[in-house]
Amino acid sequence: MVNKIMLSTVLFVSAVFLVNIPGVCLAQPADNTGINKRDTSPNKITADQQGQTKEDREITQKIRQAVVDDKSLSTYAHNVKIITVDGMVTLKGPVRSEDEKRTIQEKAGQIAGKNKIKSEIEIAP
Repeated sequence: MVNKIMLSTVLFVSAVFLVNIPGVCLAQPADNTGINKRDTSPNKITADQQGQTKEDREITQKIRQAVVDDKSLSTYAHNVKIITVDGMVTLKGPVRSEDEKRTIQEKAGQIAGKNKIKSEIEIAP
């Protein structure tokens, strides 16, 4: 009886392991080295440079809320970086499509003004 239970347990664990092998083998490690190096450039704005004035924080908050409220956008789009400094908004990060990029840029332009938007949004593969 004990042997049957052990054999069943071993077979079950083996089956679970084998089922998960393709996902493990196909997964690619996250490598943001290139993006991280790009963001260390002195002329590139990063999230830690977000303006601390009430106006800058409100602009960022309103744009973020508009983006998150749009349920047609992907998780990538919902996580785009929104950085406002002296009223100028920089949008950064990957999105899934040109439509998502355009949608985020339009939402930001409606809130901050079209001439106050710098888009560094990229289309993710």
